[in-house]
Amino acid sequence: MGDEEKKIATAPFPSDQIQRGCKSPLRCIVKLGGAAITCKNELESINVETLKSVCAQLREAMAASTNSSPGSVPSMDWSTQMGYAAVSFSEEFKDGRALDLVSNFIVVHGAGSFGHFQASTSGVHKGGLHLPLVKAGFVATRISVTSLNLEIVRALAREGIPSVGMPPFSCGWSTNGRNVASADVSHVIKAVDSGFVPILHGDAVLDELLDCTILSGDVIIRHLSHELMPNYVVFLTDVLGVYDRPPTDPDAILLRKIAVDEDGTWSIMKPCLQLKKLGVKITVAAHDTTGGMETKIAEAAMIAKLGINVYITKAGTPHSLRALRGEVGDDAPDDWLGTVIYSSKHKSLNP
Repeated sequence: MGDEEKKIATAPFPSDQIQRGCKSPLRCIVKLGGAAITCKNELESINVETLKSVCAQLREAMAASTNSSPGSVPSMDWSTQMGYAAVSFSEEFKDGRALDLVSNFIVVHGAGSFGHFQASTSGVHKGGLHLPLVKAGFVATRISVTSLNLEIVRALAREGIPSVGMPPFSCGWSTNGRNVASADVSHVIKAVDSGFVPILHGDAVLDELLDCTILSGDVIIRHLSHELMPNYVVFLTDVLGVYDRPPTDPDAILLRKIAVDEDGTWSIMKPCLQLKKLGVKITVAAHDTTGGMETKIAEAAMIAKLGINVYITKAGTPHSLRALRGEVGDDAPDDWLGTVIYSSKHKSLNP
């Protein structure tokens, strides 16, 4: 690994944080990739079809009973919005029928076509709040990413999922040299224990060395995974998983199973390729389609080293539903398309 990857992999967690957990085991942390839920070539444009499909699949994965009917779902979004009629509370909420969910999930989403333009134009990620452009860009970036967060919360609420937006800046997350310095996850824990699904996102935050920077959703997921130890983590993207080269290349091969060693290198377990031993940088540099893919895979590898399986697959497909349900396991069955990243050390713990 290069110096940057090593820094990501070895960055310590805040010394004032102690590992805590929810009252009930956290089932899953889900990352909604910005490239999947937004139209990345259209400024601040949501991919409505994919977002709706993902929200429906999340509800199905959270269903307390596998026999739950997929019929009409009473909405929790009782406000007005263009394209959606205002609704009043449903009778189904009075007797609890609408809340037949096991909602011990956490969702973190990327920004996609929201926030990146504002942040890159003003240089928020480089810091320097004394500069008027950076300070204005910080505000503009947060307006953009929090507006996306609200729309995702509303989309989940329309599926009857009790979701609450928890922007990192507002919840006290901060960094030191772009590494997490402060993150009071007690707010997240209380939300989960109260039956809510916290919805976090990549955000502009204050930084002790740089004044400010961008805290990515992938870094947030690693921190939450370390603190809360979910059963598994799912990354939903706009491609089927990790490839050995750009997915648009007709010769691209989907890497089905990747074991992460203690030194951070990867062993490709499925399919069998001539070059099996790869470092993080070599593996992902060729297909950095979202601008943050290298960090995404490095963070996924760090999560896997905790003994938590990470599933990467395409949002809104039958494969994503199986991953959200936790039906894939270590073996990456032939009829499931995606990438499983797991710890070679902990393999024996996940038969």
